[in-house]
Amino acid sequence: MAVGIDKLGFYTPSLALDLVELAKARGDEPDKYTIGIGQSVQTVVPNYEDVVTMGVNAAKEILTEDDLAKIEMLIFATESGIDNSKSAAVFAQELLGLSPFIRTIEMKQACYAGTYGLMQAKDFVTLHPDKKVLVIAGDIARYGLKTPGEVTQGAGAIAMVVSADPAIATINDDSVYMSRDVADFWRPVDSTTALVDGHLSTDVYKEMFLTLWQRYQEQTGHELADFAGFAFHLPYTKMGKKALDQIMDQADNQQQAFLREQLTASQVYNRQVGNLYTGSVYLALLSLLQQGQLTDGQRLGVFSYGSGAEAELFSLELVPGFDKAVAGQDVLAQLAQRQNVSVAEYEAIFQSQLFDSSKNQESDAPDGTGLCQFVGWQDGQRRYRFS
Repeated sequence: MAVGIDKLGFYTPSLALDLVELAKARGDEPDKYTIGIGQSVQTVVPNYEDVVTMGVNAAKEILTEDDLAKIEMLIFATESGIDNSKSAAVFAQELLGLSPFIRTIEMKQACYAGTYGLMQAKDFVTLHPDKKVLVIAGDIARYGLKTPGEVTQGAGAIAMVVSADPAIATINDDSVYMSRDVADFWRPVDSTTALVDGHLSTDVYKEMFLTLWQRYQEQTGHELADFAGFAFHLPYTKMGKKALDQIMDQADNQQQAFLREQLTASQVYNRQVGNLYTGSVYLALLSLLQQGQLTDGQRLGVFSYGSGAEAELFSLELVPGFDKAVAGQDVLAQLAQRQNVSVAEYEAIFQSQLFDSSKNQESDAPDGTGLCQFVGWQDGQRRYRFS
């Protein structure tokens, strides 16, 4: 029985910052950001957005009445949780109108948790083929103003419906994975911004990909020529190239050129959004599915990485008609409709987040958007609405 990704939705907030302008404001050469890092624009998060609103907005456009009736579990992967006890999944369950008779859980392991959630969903549906699982992977990458990580900020959420006989891709049973304690990225519980050793993180990312690729080949017998493309976790788009370059000598010149084109296709959306941690690799997948040169039955590689560190490499097989299943969402149009903000406006928005639950306060949420919004704190509780 085939189990995999049946639907795939994406959402990012409606404000954006041109990284050329940020580079000028920080006294850096724009090429450092746009070429060296590989980022052009980053999403800016207003104080009426959080992982719950982004996850709900990503999911609500792809869910049908049939989905709502058959979803038995909601897995919410994030490292930007809004409560140390109550899961984002519980908020999302009610806001999406899901049945009360389902399991809801939040998962955390840096940027990797979305993949763990996807694999748990696959296992559940394999045992319960008449049921579906909703997996949401959403985050806000927040490093602080004028920090080395500032250029790799961003935000957004991916929503995936996992089912039997999926419309997009089958998840193959070929995963290889590894974990080890590495101090490359972390966020203490008393901090609203992350800490990162960028060079170490890049080294560990590349090392884990190469190690898992070798292990994958040993266990499956597959070669690079068996793949029509890869979706990488992209904290910045150049990272995927660094990983793939390590194995390019295993392909002939024609295959190398093709894989580079496919890699570029997978980077289109992330380049315009920035880092969304748990959702990053699946935004790259959506970009590859919509912008790449793909046909039914092809195999795609997926490399998921989470600092700290944990990684997994597995493959998907595209099912007939996958292109129609992913054609409903015009991501480029969504990104183009964002409002550009100046560096000064971005800095003010960055500082306007409502982190203090001890005060009754309202966010800047506008009316009439039709979107799920965080409207503020009341008696220590978070309040949401569809405006």
